[in-house]
Amino acid sequence: MADGFSIDCRRCPRLTGFLEGVRREHPQYYSRPVPSFGDPRARLLVVGLAPGLHGANASGRPFTGDHAGMLLYRTLHEFGFATAAESRAAGDSLRLIDCRITNAVRCVPPQNKPTAAEIRTCNPYLSDEISGLPRGAVILALGRIAHDAVLRALGVRTATHTFGHAAEHRLLNGIHLVDSFHCSRYNTNTRRLTGDMFRAAFAAVSRRLAETASHDTGT
Repeated sequence: MADGFSIDCRRCPRLTGFLEGVRREHPQYYSRPVPSFGDPRARLLVVGLAPGLHGANASGRPFTGDHAGMLLYRTLHEFGFATAAESRAAGDSLRLIDCRITNAVRCVPPQNKPTAAEIRTCNPYLSDEISGLPRGAVILALGRIAHDAVLRALGVRTATHTFGHAAEHRLLNGIHLVDSFHCSRYNTNTRRLTGDMFRAAFAAVSRRLAETASHDTGT
C-alpha cells in the first residue's frame, strides 16, 4: 500500500523552515518528514503525535532514539508485535510483526507542538494509511491529538468519540480505535502513564485482534 507520502513534502512552511534550521544545527540528523515503519498490511496501526527532535527526526524511524520509544518498543515486544525490545537505529535488525507505526504529523514541530493547520495538512497522509488497513484492524492512538487525527482521517466527528486512556471505539469497516496517553517522558515521569497502564491499552488491542481472528476463522 502506497500512502502518497513523500520525504520531500514541503506543504507546511513553518515546519519546512524549522527543519532547514535543524539540518544546519545537526547536519548528521535525518531531518526530513519521517515515513511510517512496519508492514503496510499489518492489522495494528500505532499513531503518535510527531517525530521527536532528537528521536525520530534524528534517526528517521518513528519513536527511535528518544524516551517515548523506550516504553513503546518494550511493550510492542512484550505483546509480540516486535522482534526486539529496543529500537536503536533505522538500520538495525528490529522488525515489527503485524504492526505499523506512524505519526499524525510527519515533521518535527518546534517545541513538539504542531499547529491545528499543520495537523490538518498532514491528515491526508494518515487517511491514506488507514485506507489500506484490513477489515477488523485496530488503531492505537497515543494521545488526544492522534485520537482526533484518526477520526478526522475517517471523516468521523470527534464529538462522537471521547478520548480516554484504554477507551475503545468501534469505527468504520470494522476498525477499532484504542486510546492511550502518549508514552512521553512527561507522562511517564509524572506517572500519568505507568507501564501497567500502557500494558492495559495493549491488552485491549490484543483482545480486539484476537476477537477478529476468531470471527474470521469461525471459531
